[in-house]
Amino acid sequence: MLKIAVYGKGGIGKSTITSNLAAAFATQGRRVIQIGCDPKADSTINLLGGEPLKPIMNLLRESDQDPERIDEIAREGFGGVLCIETGGPTPGLGCAGRGIIATFNLLEDLRLFETWKPDVVLYDVLGDVVCGGFAAPIREGYAEKVLIVTSGEKMALYAANNINTAVENFEDRGYARVAGIICNHRDVEREIEKVQAFADEHNLPVVAEIPRSADIIRFEEEGKTVIEGDPTLPVSQRFLDLAARLWNNEV
Repeated sequence: MLKIAVYGKGGIGKSTITSNLAAAFATQGRRVIQIGCDPKADSTINLLGGEPLKPIMNLLRESDQDPERIDEIAREGFGGVLCIETGGPTPGLGCAGRGIIATFNLLEDLRLFETWKPDVVLYDVLGDVVCGGFAAPIREGYAEKVLIVTSGEKMALYAANNINTAVENFEDRGYARVAGIICNHRDVEREIEKVQAFADEHNLPVVAEIPRSADIIRFEEEGKTVIEGDPTLPVSQRFLDLAARLWNNEV
């Protein structure tokens, strides 16, 4: 099983990257689970035709009884990708990181991975905060590889540095390691040069460059990934190539 956590600054395009990567894996015949680990609970929306999935934390708040079946907390989207959203606490109340931990405990109780038997599991994780809850996918053995999404913007690189440091702090415990950097272009001046310099400084490869694309925006307005919208587009090929390289352990 290939287990990948995708981290990056809020608004940097993690959900776009993760859902297109999930769709690419599915197109290549893999059985995929995508778990959104963000209080906004919008990670999987473009795999579900633009229809949001009710987050697990909402279900736990609204019922006196924990969900007992996987189909109560998940829904299949494009390509059969099983979509799950952790959600978070009522805004202004509680800790979103605790929500992730509570969700992961529930997934273990439901024996999600043993029952569904995925080939690939993708975690889409908010990267502005690297507290215990948001670090759970890398420190509890859920993910084996971390991909950091960044642009050439200063704050995106600052968040990428924090994420890389957090992952390094767990390396000696046999937890996940950073497999590489994804440059999600924002048309910043000398963008790839800045991202490459950051990657070189930390001895990390830039595993993919995703160009700024009107096609991605167009299909997201239709509630689709670009892979679903038109897999023949050059930008779609970027995701398909990355999925193939990840599956073949070339990253």
